[in-house]
Amino acid sequence: MPFLQTNGINFYYEERGSDSGTPILMIMGITATGAVWEPHTAHFEKNFRCIIGDNRGVGLTDKPHEDYTTAMMADDYASLLDKLQIENAHVIGCSMGSTIAQQLAIRHPQKVKSLVLMCPWARCDNAAKAIFQHIVNCKAKFNPEEFALYIQLLIYSKALWDDAKFVAELEEGRKNAHLDPNPQPLHGLKGQAAACINHSALTELSEVLQPTFVIGGKEDIFTPVWMAEEIVATMPNAELFLYEKAGHAFHFENLEDFNNRVTDWILSH
Repeated sequence: MPFLQTNGINFYYEERGSDSGTPILMIMGITATGAVWEPHTAHFEKNFRCIIGDNRGVGLTDKPHEDYTTAMMADDYASLLDKLQIENAHVIGCSMGSTIAQQLAIRHPQKVKSLVLMCPWARCDNAAKAIFQHIVNCKAKFNPEEFALYIQLLIYSKALWDDAKFVAELEEGRKNAHLDPNPQPLHGLKGQAAACINHSALTELSEVLQPTFVIGGKEDIFTPVWMAEEIVATMPNAELFLYEKAGHAFHFENLEDFNNRVTDWILSH
């Protein structure tokens, strides 16, 4: 399995697609491993060289016992690109991954060709800070099935909860949550939550000139629409697209359209 030393940690990553393809770096959100990208990577690898990592604190990457920052995690990925001898890449970041992508563009602008920021935020209000802290509290007290239910409630829209077939799939996923061979430890989640809570990059984003596609769901209760709109109003070359009747997991709720829409956008930039 591919590991590299990046920014002082043992970092797990995978590559998909052709080595000669245009590189895209794909950064997932809090609690999630890079494997969660699979329904998207299966599509993107037809056009791009996909680089997917497990963020520090989860998966097979190291999980230091400390608070993380989005700047620190951006440096993890900058080091990864250097080790892979990739001069620059289109960067797709989902949720916490979007905050890492922002910092990558701020701290290492030469490495970022364009940005796709999914359900992003540039700063947390008090409600967002409380949600991230509550995720940690739930992890500390819930069993895997109960914790999976809380995350599902955060990320999926009412439209999907009203779909009997989908609800059955969610229930099956919860029942299998305890089978994860490499569950995220509480200290890893605490480190990631600290990065999410303390991320504050709105002022710096006004100087990020790369083309940026901000995309989300209109019914996102986790990272509400105002967060995406604030970023688009701040960044000079950003555009916004929001899916109707979709939540934080809009990219799964609209899988085919999302994959095609993002592919077309990257190919045009």
